[in-house]
Amino acid sequence: MNTGDVLPGGPAPVKPAAAARGEHWWPVALAIVAVAGLHVALPAQYRVNPRWVVPVVLLVLLAVLIAGDPGRIDRQKPWLRVVTGIVIAFITLANLFAAARLIADILTMNKVFQNNAIGLLATGGVIWATNVIAFGLWYWDLDRGGAAARAHHPRVGPAFVFPEMLHTDYAPAAWVPRFVDYLSLAFWTATAFSPTDTSAIKPWAKILMIVEACVSLGVGALVIARAVNILK
Repeated sequence: MNTGDVLPGGPAPVKPAAAARGEHWWPVALAIVAVAGLHVALPAQYRVNPRWVVPVVLLVLLAVLIAGDPGRIDRQKPWLRVVTGIVIAFITLANLFAAARLIADILTMNKVFQNNAIGLLATGGVIWATNVIAFGLWYWDLDRGGAAARAHHPRVGPAFVFPEMLHTDYAPAAWVPRFVDYLSLAFWTATAFSPTDTSAIKPWAKILMIVEACVSLGVGALVIARAVNILK
């Protein structure tokens, strides 16, 4: 007898609750709120002004996303994918603007941080951290069609091979990557300039990782070198 068969007069089979499918919003929401706070912490010349623009835009769009897909992320609606892409693109462009301005100031020997190595390192650190979060969000949103698609079709078209997919004895059979896995991938790409324990197997994923590593290397190397010169 199959487990789904019902004995005459017996109770109906129990189906998995829809709420058990998909990942929670709070890790992604926390990351977006952190980006808003980091951007506000930047000096005026490196952030989008007025100061309230980035936090308000991000929080409004985040509220729209959560209202459109409350509970766990499992609703496959085109407009939700579009809004998610807008949020991540907005974060990325705002941070690339800050990174470009900072790199330009360092290369042109701008005197903004002439005697302030701590301020330079702090600014570079904010841009670097935002870069990690932004690319973690990109990986999370694009892999396998996004979080909602992974909730319904977790094995379709992976762009990354995570260690849990190879070492199945150490992970649940139904394991699916969550935001923290993509954030970890982004962190190691920015620090080790390589995917370490996770492999990119699709061209777009490899290109995104190259872009992230280049931004991280450019900001990190120039900021540290400039700070060392100031401290001498």
